[in-house]
Amino acid sequence: MKFTNSPMQEVSLNNRKIFIKRDDLLDINFSGNKARKFYYFYKNDFKNVKKLISYGSAQANSLYSMSVLAKLRNWDLDFYVKHISSYLKENPQGNYKASLENAANIIEKDVEDLNDYISKNLLQKDVLYIQEGGRVFEASFGIKILAQEIKDWQIKNNINDMIVCLPSGTGTTALFLQKYLDCEVITCSCVGKDDYLKKQFFMLESDENNHPLILKSTKNYHFGKLYLEFYEMYKKLKKETKIEFDLLYDPLGFITLINSKYFESDKTIVYIHQGGLLGNQSMIERYERKINFKK
Repeated sequence: MKFTNSPMQEVSLNNRKIFIKRDDLLDINFSGNKARKFYYFYKNDFKNVKKLISYGSAQANSLYSMSVLAKLRNWDLDFYVKHISSYLKENPQGNYKASLENAANIIEKDVEDLNDYISKNLLQKDVLYIQEGGRVFEASFGIKILAQEIKDWQIKNNINDMIVCLPSGTGTTALFLQKYLDCEVITCSCVGKDDYLKKQFFMLESDENNHPLILKSTKNYHFGKLYLEFYEMYKKLKKETKIEFDLLYDPLGFITLINSKYFESDKTIVYIHQGGLLGNQSMIERYERKINFKK
């Protein structure tokens, strides 16, 4: 299985040269930041663990990656969600379907705080608990390797003035990249508002000077909701770069980047591909239904 050393690819977007760190080309089951975040749990020994527990949405990339991790380690997976839509239950697809096929137990629990519920009720000696989206210190193990790959590429290509850009859910990848890279790391909030993302940063790093820069979005977006500008950006990226990006994070990442001062600067831009392409199947179907309904 390939968890490291993804290629760097030069592309043109809006007639501007940028470099894409192709983490989508890592192992198909762990592509993107989940390959980096969960690398520690793949490489290290957990003799007493029999069950992996986490939580999130029923179509989360982390759900599928954890289902594969649990299968490889011969663990059970209990993944808690607040809600599963009736449509998804009746038409399993994407990360949800693939996770069920890997024997994941996807459990609906209507509580306000799933993290609090799990922490107080479910943590036994044989349980490994990974918080939503892989927001754990152990994620730094794989992200440090990613940072070193970027550094090695930078030195090899004699690049001085560089920024690294990626969208954030919990912000874990962006935070640890900023810790291990000498250049500036910029990101944007895809789940919740900017103050939510700052809160996630502080959970893992108390010194604000070590936090990445959060770029302001021109519009408030609700995570998982369909926005036609996201679908248009997805198609534009595919046409201009010949690379498929995910539909949840990357469109907002690129929209925010293009509208920032950095895109107009002379700095070398490295964009980290988020992987997560398995989830595109259900997202594209949702977009097509919305577009056809509007017609």
